[in-house]
Amino acid sequence: MTIFPQLDLSSGGFLIWILVAYGLGSVPFGLILARLMGLGNLRSIGSGNIGATNVLRTGNKIAAALTLLLDGGKGAIAVLIAQSLSGEIAAQITALAAMLGHCYPVWIKFRGGKGVATFLGVMLALSPLIGMACCATWLVTAILKRISSLSALLAAAASVLWSIVFAQHSLIGLCLLLCILIFWRHRANITRLLDGTEPKIGSKS
Repeated sequence: MTIFPQLDLSSGGFLIWILVAYGLGSVPFGLILARLMGLGNLRSIGSGNIGATNVLRTGNKIAAALTLLLDGGKGAIAVLIAQSLSGEIAAQITALAAMLGHCYPVWIKFRGGKGVATFLGVMLALSPLIGMACCATWLVTAILKRISSLSALLAAAASVLWSIVFAQHSLIGLCLLLCILIFWRHRANITRLLDGTEPKIGSKS
């Protein structure tokens, strides 16, 4: 199994998709919406993260929902464009680049989000079945445990399982890479989960 099967590196076309996807993924919608809606600087609120969970800590559910949709949408749009113009391989490269753009955006000194919404967006675009299964995994965990980070970690890990269940074998390698990235971005959350100090969804801390 290869992560990107039949990838022809000699063409150089993949570099275009990397740059385009990274650029889209790096748009910090959480920061932008917080400023436009007068919610303050997200860096000084809660965890300081730019994602939807931290936007929710401002108390503005609309802003949080918009952040979730836009962060997911930017990943999905990047993948769908690449998929329609250059095929599955370009789509997978684009998915990874969009995730890296969100997590490490050059515009804000590489201090981005944790990639959960963008992950769900790219998975929905790559495979609606896997994407919906990951969303369901996140939602069920969130309802039962009310811990956003735990929901994200389980959804990411489950993506590898769902790619096997739905016989989407070409996506197994990418799902594994994205899972590793999300676990890395949540390493502080994992420590708090183990300590029993991870805040619940909606908490101000």
